[in-house]
Amino acid sequence: MLYPIGAPIVVAHRGGAGECPENTAEAFLTMGERGFRYLETDARATLDGVAVLSHDATLDRTVGVGGKVRGYTWRELARVRGREGRPAVMRVDEAFEKYPDAVFNIDAKSDDVAAPLARAIREAGAQSRVCVASFSERRLRRLRGELPGTASSLGIGAIARIVAASRTRKGAVRRRLLKGLPEAQVAQVPLSFRGVPVLTERFVASAHEAGIAVHAWTIDDVDVAARLLDMGVDGIITDVPTAMYEGLRERGLPVSRS
Repeated sequence: MLYPIGAPIVVAHRGGAGECPENTAEAFLTMGERGFRYLETDARATLDGVAVLSHDATLDRTVGVGGKVRGYTWRELARVRGREGRPAVMRVDEAFEKYPDAVFNIDAKSDDVAAPLARAIREAGAQSRVCVASFSERRLRRLRGELPGTASSLGIGAIARIVAASRTRKGAVRRRLLKGLPEAQVAQVPLSFRGVPVLTERFVASAHEAGIAVHAWTIDDVDVAARLLDMGVDGIITDVPTAMYEGLRERGLPVSRS
């Protein structure tokens, strides 16, 4: 089990975006040196169908260079340099090769990256150390079909089923809602969505009843994280993994980074 229930972990969001440049080789290397095995990142596709690590559809914010990731071929993108002369983005397969001990949680940000991402995972033999994620249930179905046995998170529709199950007092209804969930290992959720609370004790209990771990994002406050762990949350996805891990350990909370 990639993400066990009851053994809480700290996950470096975008490779620890509050401590290093997000989704970069520098971030992944730094996290590894600090003992963090669990990395969250994002994938998009180039014009010629190469899966690369980028949260945004464009390069402006992170690289300071104009244009969409989808507007470049990989050969063109490989020549682009951004701030401090860093490469614009890293290929997914390159990340697997450079960081063989890391567990990658990869959010497929668009439909066109599903096939290139699945191909990169298969060719690297990384199925056992990857969790594929997306808000889109359709995208997740495609990834699960192309990557049998690979861990996946739940999309918005499945999360809504758990929310509904957590709010009903009728056991039969709750069981029916939970029985209809896709095969996945983890529900990765915010505290609330559009003003509606998502992450409650009953949500965690319902997910666990279905055999699904619960990770909370994006949590940078140690007090909030401590309350979530008390509720039974199994993972804290954070931009400040070093400070988060140290803060939780100082409180005597049994959280792991590896």
